[in-house]
Amino acid sequence: MGPLFLPMIRSVSKLISFTILLLFGLACTSFTATEAYDPLDPNGNITIKWDIISWTPDGYVKYRHIQAPGWSLEWTWAKKELIWNMVGGEATEQGDCSKFKTTIPYCCKKNPTVVDLLPGTPYNQQIANCCKGGVLTSFVQDPANAVASFQLSVGQAGTTNKTVRVPKNFTLNAPGPGYTCSSANVVKPTKFVTPDKRRVTQAMMTWNVTCTYSQFLAQKTPTCCVSLSSFYNDTIVPCPTCSCGCQSNTTHPGSCVEPDSPYLASVVSASSKNSYMPLVQCTNHMCPIRVHWHVKLNYVEYWRVKVTVTNFNYRMNYSDWNLVVQHPNFDNLTQIFSFNYKSITPYATINDTAMLWGLKFYNDFLMQAGPLGNVQSELLFRKDQATFTFDKGWAFPRRIYFNGDNCVMPPPDAYPSLPNSGFRQYTSLLALIMTSLSTAALMYVHA
Repeated sequence: MGPLFLPMIRSVSKLISFTILLLFGLACTSFTATEAYDPLDPNGNITIKWDIISWTPDGYVKYRHIQAPGWSLEWTWAKKELIWNMVGGEATEQGDCSKFKTTIPYCCKKNPTVVDLLPGTPYNQQIANCCKGGVLTSFVQDPANAVASFQLSVGQAGTTNKTVRVPKNFTLNAPGPGYTCSSANVVKPTKFVTPDKRRVTQAMMTWNVTCTYSQFLAQKTPTCCVSLSSFYNDTIVPCPTCSCGCQSNTTHPGSCVEPDSPYLASVVSASSKNSYMPLVQCTNHMCPIRVHWHVKLNYVEYWRVKVTVTNFNYRMNYSDWNLVVQHPNFDNLTQIFSFNYKSITPYATINDTAMLWGLKFYNDFLMQAGPLGNVQSELLFRKDQATFTFDKGWAFPRRIYFNGDNCVMPPPDAYPSLPNSGFRQYTSLLALIMTSLSTAALMYVHA
């Protein structure tokens, strides 16, 4: 037997007589041309952490936590290592173990691929944080389901720090490509605190692998766009034309579907649900997701925004979706309706970025294209008189992400502008409440 690895993935996995730990942040994409680093989410990489937690006669053991069909992790052994047994995950292939005549190893492949076990796996095959079918949420949304683990017993790996060799060529696969992994680097051994916090143990050896997400690698075209409107201008600024591609039914039949097509039902039923090749409704922007930001009301001390997310993808139901929005007035957000909210402060003292996501069992499940394919909420902001203005597009977001992908914004010169008269419409909160009460009373009388 070899050392024990405990792999763990946060929003991905852990290690064996190793522990593998994958840490997920928001996994937002970047602002740079390479789309490989996002200043709004500097900790959005996935870190794979291997902890050798015990030695066995001839090797070590390992341990490790995305959206269906889930994550998989592949690597190449440095020497002639093999996996004797495994809990919390499974290798997809056993490989050639023909040279073993009595005790047959669990996996003899030089480059094993490991996946998470499914919910309902028998308890004797589980380990803490395993068995989610490879599905992980972001840590902000649901910390308990942002971690995954598996444990391996590895043989033919040596039994000391000098004989163990670090695996190489790590590959993290998740729905849609986009992750590139660094080489493994030996770091300070991980320390483990007992539940009673009275004793600390540590791994025999630890190394880290960092997998960085790149939207450019994940897909050739964007996956979402933003449209804008306001109460002070009749203009509705649509998503830029061909934001996520152009209609090409003449050259590529079936690239999109008309919502009033008599063949809609048959086309959708014939397509693979939850496929990562979108089948979208025919639009000018051709994006699977559109986010609409509407500046709705202007009070004396507050202003109000309505945010609507619409799914144009007939192949995808987005579960546990999230938005990341950058706007300078998030420092004065007073109330949000029907979405969850979490402030993100990538620049420490500047609070201009927020993460929004649906309420559990209410609107956290964004249905595919159709009448139910949208979710919406309203945000109430207090005005900071030193900075607040409706002029020059200030009221619109600087940047929006959907599920970590950077959405295409309209050009700034297209934003709804104030009328030349310097129009300002103020609505008293008291007047609004009285109007609502009057309307309710009339409805009651007529009923």
